[in-house]
Amino acid sequence: MPIYEYECACCGREFETLVRKSSPPPECPGCHGIELRKKLSAFAAIMGAASAHAELPAPCRSCGNPGGPGACGFNAHQQ
Repeated sequence: MPIYEYECACCGREFETLVRKSSPPPECPGCHGIELRKKLSAFAAIMGAASAHAELPAPCRSCGNPGGPGACGFNAHQQ
């Protein structure tokens, strides 16, 4: 069951919701609007032991963000 990210066209609120085939169309939890824009989400997948130990680019390994590689969202090492 996928979790989708949406932005409400009425109030601008961003939210995530679990969408099932049997579910009614999602609505904004803030204003209950139904004019929603589905956002493009990034995901991560580890396919096996080899993927888990793959080399990351130097900026991601060295940022030190506790959220993990690339969590800082910007590359401070390139100008």
